[in-house]
Amino acid sequence: MPGARERWGADVLHCPYCHGYEVRDQPLGVIGGTEPGAVARAVHVALLLPQWSADVIFFPHTMEPTRHDLDRLAARGVRVVTGEVARLAVEDGRLRGVELADGRAVPRSAVFVAPTFVPNGDVLTALGCETGPDGWVVTDARGRTSVPGVWAAGNVADPGAQVISAAGAGSTAAIAINADLVEHESAVPVAAR
Repeated sequence: MPGARERWGADVLHCPYCHGYEVRDQPLGVIGGTEPGAVARAVHVALLLPQWSADVIFFPHTMEPTRHDLDRLAARGVRVVTGEVARLAVEDGRLRGVELADGRAVPRSAVFVAPTFVPNGDVLTALGCETGPDGWVVTDARGRTSVPGVWAAGNVADPGAQVISAAGAGSTAAIAINADLVEHESAVPVAAR
């Protein structure tokens, strides 16, 4: 979508928990997507945003929200503006609004999108680590993968991990790795006796 890449992380955002406070009390939008599962993710984001702003508009774009989705959005005070989104209007280095293919322009200060996250676990899968049906590397509670001596933490194993939880998972994995190494180092001399 024209304008999205350039404004990503500034006023095109993906997580209300990460960015909602910074754009609180501003006119916000949520733009739907086209991938499988995009409707549920976009509606979920739109349902969260009234916690930060009383002016939230959901742009289904090319999606078809269900009657149930529309009822829930209405119950939260989220307005719905139908029509395909043509581009994001940017002026003087700031998002000014959402322009629809039919020429309508809807002023917005920030928009949220619900991207499809894809794991970047090529190194781990090349090592033979098991992945779940969603493509994310499978680990135990300490970060151990299905391959002995290989641990994983953060977004490569948990698509919902934010920085603080990813760092905590990394710490947990590091402690488990250290404990594993200590066990190995103490087992070698014992075996040699």
